[in-house]
Amino acid sequence: MWPWVLALYLLGNADAVWTFPVAPETRISREDLRFAEEYLRRFYPPVGSGAPRGRRDTAAFRDTVRQMQEFFGLEATGRLDRPTLAEMRTARCGVPDVENYSFHPDRPRWRNHTITYRIEKYTPDLRREQVEASFRTALKVWSDAAPLRFLKVERGKADIVISFRSGDHGDFFPFDGPKGVLAHAFEPGEDMGGDIHFDEDEIWTVGHRGYGYNLFTVAAHELGHSLGLGHSRDPSALMYPSYRYNDVAPYTLPMDDTLGIQALYGSPNSRKQQTSATPDKCDPNLSFDAVALIGQERVFFKNRYVWLRTTWAGQRNRLRQGPSSSYLPGISSPVDAAYSLPAKGVSYLFTGPKYWVVQQLNTRGHYGSIYDFGFPKRVRKIDAAVHMEEYGKTYFFVGDVYYRYDENKSVMDPGFPKSIATNWPGIGGKIDAAFELSGYIHLFSGAKAYKYEVKKRRVVYTVKANAWLGC
Repeated sequence: MWPWVLALYLLGNADAVWTFPVAPETRISREDLRFAEEYLRRFYPPVGSGAPRGRRDTAAFRDTVRQMQEFFGLEATGRLDRPTLAEMRTARCGVPDVENYSFHPDRPRWRNHTITYRIEKYTPDLRREQVEASFRTALKVWSDAAPLRFLKVERGKADIVISFRSGDHGDFFPFDGPKGVLAHAFEPGEDMGGDIHFDEDEIWTVGHRGYGYNLFTVAAHELGHSLGLGHSRDPSALMYPSYRYNDVAPYTLPMDDTLGIQALYGSPNSRKQQTSATPDKCDPNLSFDAVALIGQERVFFKNRYVWLRTTWAGQRNRLRQGPSSSYLPGISSPVDAAYSLPAKGVSYLFTGPKYWVVQQLNTRGHYGSIYDFGFPKRVRKIDAAVHMEEYGKTYFFVGDVYYRYDENKSVMDPGFPKSIATNWPGIGGKIDAAFELSGYIHLFSGAKAYKYEVKKRRVVYTVKANAWLGC
């Protein structure tokens, strides 16, 4: 908190007030600024570190406001405005939006897939059987998506201990009274690891009422943290930090959350997927979902199957194949798009609204949200991607448009998306996959592969897509 900043800017003259990063059309009170600072300190911790030191603090505040705006898909101006304050005042989870442990290769998860839980303290707002039913349903959301089994114990030690608390309740993360923070949870681990605390000052309900908060909705979200997931930028995801009511009866875990939990624990149908029929690589109608260079292997993706073509000298004609899960543990869903950054020795693999960063085969990568790249929320998946090292740019193809991303600045280039038909003439249909080789881009559309010269915007030649597999 920076009380001297508040005093200087709010008690000074009007010109001084507007040097603070506040939108001119927004009426900002002393309470608003204090609330915003506390919100950012709690959910974007770097803003609260260290003592204030002149103008740099205003810049730091603006940068953190911008970070928060980008997370929630707001206009990233770095200034406090009405939409930003409104989002800050939305009831939410108490876990920070940054420092997402699920986005690191060593993210915590339970080693034993049979997980015990115990309800230590109930809320008087509901009958005990209503509370227990809400938790059973919330747990089933996750066990349906991953090979997890939950056992309720009545006493003694449990992996996940659930309780309803108020105010300062002994874990250094006090609750803030009605509204605001609804609950928080701890990542898997010893002691309080996995535990969930609900704010007893809230009114807890079942069903959809005009007051209070639905226990199933909040419990399902917090259990995601207890299992090792961080917050998602996807507004449709269960792990989105702001409260969104979810109906119990027809609820199905969104794709973003499904991909996240399966990255940690695998798919409940993983064995069945590995024994599925092998695609015929010389089928004249074969198309590819994605192509990427991972290490010394050029990997061609089709559904949950891959072909690996070795690229080093003396081994160029070597071709291997098998289920993708055999080479890329943790990625149980089909890969939609992929691209490689040879200078960094990494590849990005996209599945629905998530991406994985992989350095080499047979190792687990870490993952994030496609919205980290700056895609608008209407984009739900990527069709194809390719990186042009010469320009430091990555092209993303989505439907009939494409985006261009600056890898050096880590931002989308302005003026996009643009039409594929207009700027990539000669390509017959939707682009399914792409990769760069020797200054040319190879684009795959259906059963065809196009060698494309970017500078002249022309197709050099066309071949069958599976010619790359020796067919």
